[in-house]
Amino acid sequence: MNGVQSLTMSRKQPAKASGWRRFDEINILMVLVGIALLCEALGWIFIGQSFLGNPQRLTIAILQVSVIGIIAIGVTQVIITGGIDLSSGSVVAMTAMIVASLAQSEGWARALYPSLVELPAYVPIVAGILLGLIAGCINGLLIAYAKIPPFIATLGMMVSARGIAKWYTRGQPVSGLTDEFTAIGSSAWPVAIFIVIAIIFHIAMKYTRYGKFTYAIGANPQAARVSGINVERHLVKVYAIAGMLAGIAGVVACARAQTAQSGMGYMYELDAIAAAVIGGTSLAGGVGRIAGTVIGVIILGLISSGFTFLRIDAYYQEIVKGIIIVVAVGSDVYRSRKRLKK
Repeated sequence: MNGVQSLTMSRKQPAKASGWRRFDEINILMVLVGIALLCEALGWIFIGQSFLGNPQRLTIAILQVSVIGIIAIGVTQVIITGGIDLSSGSVVAMTAMIVASLAQSEGWARALYPSLVELPAYVPIVAGILLGLIAGCINGLLIAYAKIPPFIATLGMMVSARGIAKWYTRGQPVSGLTDEFTAIGSSAWPVAIFIVIAIIFHIAMKYTRYGKFTYAIGANPQAARVSGINVERHLVKVYAIAGMLAGIAGVVACARAQTAQSGMGYMYELDAIAAAVIGGTSLAGGVGRIAGTVIGVIILGLISSGFTFLRIDAYYQEIVKGIIIVVAVGSDVYRSRKRLKK
């Protein structure tokens, strides 16, 4: 009887949560518009130029956070299950270092593997995706089957992946990449990749069993198990996908920078978590939308681009970002308490 009751409760929760998510999206859009208008007003006041009047500037704003956006889509799914992923930034660095070593051009004096130069672009790309996938699978296996808390498991992966990135070339950067590979990071390709991934997982989370299982586990894992969901296997899938997306982000970041360094991806995991939380994803699990995360990413991009446009010290960006995260999490806690009272 308890199993039936818990399952019934878990089925009722999404209906409430969907109403709250609609409310969240309205608030998020209002914040997005407010930040854009604030940047526009400050632009005219301080330097006499329009921030929103230049479409290229808005494209650059999204381009700057496209890598964060790719990571955030995977992190959102992890948080919806009630977990967390602290390893994505380090996976970006590890992936970028290894991918760069497989994308070096012929004749480069400091080629890491002289016999593996001028490889087709798909070789480092596939290698990067597989590396991220393996890292994500390890996270998932540790969490689902070894029952290690997500915070500890992904923290361990964060330290290990960053260590591999430093060890791989003893801290030396990897450069001299082929034009075929670096083309992935040029122009609007990173934005296009981010948008395509966002659309794919928006559909997956909203219309497929994968999305329904993810929400069910986050809302009530015991009820999900009673209803026939293999919770452990699904958690491995979710973390594997998050790792794969971090691998893709590493490939894009490497191609865009046209080099790889062990310090790449530093704090990216926190920016990705921030984008998800700003976008209405609840740290308690069971609530969140890919569309909201995309809006959260755009908000971070507008803040970064707006501060640069206004020539404000970059350190202030971190302060403002921290305030926004605290407000978003505080709002999430308040809404969670309101839901529990009803």
